[in-house]
Amino acid sequence: MFGVGLSQVQSSNFIGSWKVEITFRNGESRSLRFEARGSGKGSFLLLDPGSRFWGAAGPSEAKWTQGDDGSVMFSGAVEFPLGNVGRDAGTLVLNGKFGTDGSITGEAKFFPPDQDPKDPKARPSKSGTFKAIRLTG
Repeated sequence: MFGVGLSQVQSSNFIGSWKVEITFRNGESRSLRFEARGSGKGSFLLLDPGSRFWGAAGPSEAKWTQGDDGSVMFSGAVEFPLGNVGRDAGTLVLNGKFGTDGSITGEAKFFPPDQDPKDPKARPSKSGTFKAIRLTG
């Protein structure tokens, strides 16, 4: 009983900094930081070492929503580097649930710029899983 109560308390406060590790089904891995602020606003900051070819990475706007059942969705525009020759731009959508350890795990989808992730006909160009761990300090 105590563990259930603790999980609900942890999930009630999504605001803060999160390190997000994504593994797409094609074997590609990405790492980013999500900063959750009040009113469902936030930002993504790519932590990919390959982004150094493009100069210092800056944060991009994102948004988040949290369900009463411990679920959370966060999404926003990102540009993943493609080696040192290009960028893969699109919208990243992460849907997950809080675990008993306070982390969030779930499904990651990356949509091309010409698709609206809210459209039921939209198809992600990449999909996989993610794990987010709260950063402290």
